[in-house]
This record gives sequence, structure tokens and C-alpha cells, in this order.
Amino acid sequence: MSRQVVMLCGGVGGARLAHGMYHALSQDELTLIVNTGDDFEHWGLQICPDLDTVMYSLADLAPVERGWGLETESFEALDMVKRYGGEDWFALGDRDLATHLMRSQRLREGHSLTSVTQGLASSLGVHCSLLPMSDDSCASVLMTEDWGPLSFQQWFVKHQAKPTVRDISWAYGANASVQVQEALAAADLVVIAPSNPYVSIDPILQLPKMDNLLERPTVIAVSPIVHGEAVKGPLAQMIRDLSGQAPSPAAVARHYGECLDAMIMESGEPSDALSVQSLRTSTIMKTRDDSRRLADRILEFTESSLK
Repeated sequence: MSRQVVMLCGGVGGARLAHGMYHALSQDELTLIVNTGDDFEHWGLQICPDLDTVMYSLADLAPVERGWGLETESFEALDMVKRYGGEDWFALGDRDLATHLMRSQRLREGHSLTSVTQGLASSLGVHCSLLPMSDDSCASVLMTEDWGPLSFQQWFVKHQAKPTVRDISWAYGANASVQVQEALAAADLVVIAPSNPYVSIDPILQLPKMDNLLERPTVIAVSPIVHGEAVKGPLAQMIRDLSGQAPSPAAVARHYGECLDAMIMESGEPSDALSVQSLRTSTIMKTRDDSRRLADRILEFTESSLK
């Protein structure tokens, strides 16, 4: 029986599970809603890091171990920018640069980010619904202790995630796209990927109407915390700094609050602190087989335990 699965995602963890879901479901059963809070302008081009990470992963163009960028890449343009004295803190590869050039051109021509993303993805052979969370600008602003307000990429890449984050905010006036709202209205299951809750998932959840759209479908989250540490990135420290809690699946579940029906977490994690149903299984995705195996396990769990 056909079911409509929507996944909220961003970053490498989100891209890895997206790859698994893409191969576990038919293309008309899966919609991926991707964080655009990381988006920014660089070298006069519109850069959408999370969208591209997911798109390259689904197209089997991303290096499996690193998880971002393109497998075969050169940096001749970056080297030339350095010679000209331009900003070189964000490494854009030559093939990756083509994506940003085409996106920026089409946006200037008046196309929406949703339309542009679908066109780029289709050209790479990706045929599920891959949606930016919004067609509006809604960049995340991280208020840091020592450097003041920073965009996510300034904080994460330029400053290597070292400044302590005290608060995160988003631009007012952004709305979920019509396509995002329609996908969630039709969803049977919403999967929150093992992405950073603060900078990859919250930008999606804070959009107007999202609370109402998540009331009807079953909502599960995959914990990005394994045995007290982040699988990838600075999440563990962010949980300590922003919530005052120890990093754990329970801390992630509390962050998502009442919208959550179940939590998927690594084998051996304690579940007694959770107020929702849980599944303990292998959640580490080092290979594409791992991603598919986790996707299958999630779908089996939701079919058997959450009806």
C-alpha cells in the first residue's frame, strides 16, 4: 500500500538517511524538505549547502566517507580567487561551482528556489520531490558570545564552530512554500533526520503553520546523539550551551517536544528518560548499505508499532 513519507533534513546525517529512504521507497512516496537556513551569498552566487549535500548524495556524486561536496573535484577557481585576494574561507570546487552558477542565473531570471532545485536535481537523475523549506530568504543568525551575530557558515566554516552560541534566530516573514505545505498535509509519516536540531531542523520547524501541519501525521526523529556524542559536527556542545543538558537522545526528544511520537536511537542507549515510544537499532551510517538498512528498519517500525 502506498504511503506518503516526508523527511525533514539537513547536513551530512540528513543526506545519508535521505539516500537510504530514496532507495527504500518509490519516488512518488518520498518528499524531502531541506533546511535553507544555511544558505548565503558568496562570490556573488547563491549557495545552498544543505540542498546540494542532499542532492549530490541522492545522485551518488558525493564522497561516502566525507558526505559533502563532489567525489571528483578540483579547486582551480578557488586558487585563482586566492591570487586575486578574494575570500577563500569557503571552499567551492570547480564542478560544484557550476551548480551555484546555474542556480544563481535561474534565480535572477525570476524562477523560485523550489523550481530551480527540482530542475537541477532532475538533471542529475534525482526524481523524488526535493524541496527547499521555503522560497523566501530565512537565514539562521547565531548570536555568539565573543563574535556577536554570525551566519551559520561564518560560524561553522570560517570560525570552525569555536565561538560559543547563546541564541539562534531567523529572518521574519519567511513562509513554508506551497509545495512544502501540500506535502505535509498529505503525509502519513514525517521523519526528522539525524541532523542538528538547532541549525538544520529548527529553521524548518519555526516556519509559520508548521505546528498545525505536524499535528496529523506520525512524527518520528532519529537521534543524532550516540552515547553522549554527536555523530558528526558540534551538536553535543550546542546542547550543553543552549539547553544546559547533557547530550542524549532524551535531550533531543525534549527539544522537539509534543510534535514527536517516537525516537529512533542507537542500540544500548537508555530509553527510560523518554516520554515517547522508541526503537533501539544501529543508527551509524558509514556506508550506503547502512543508510538503506536504517531506512528499512524505520519503515518497518512505523508500520508495526505506530499504527
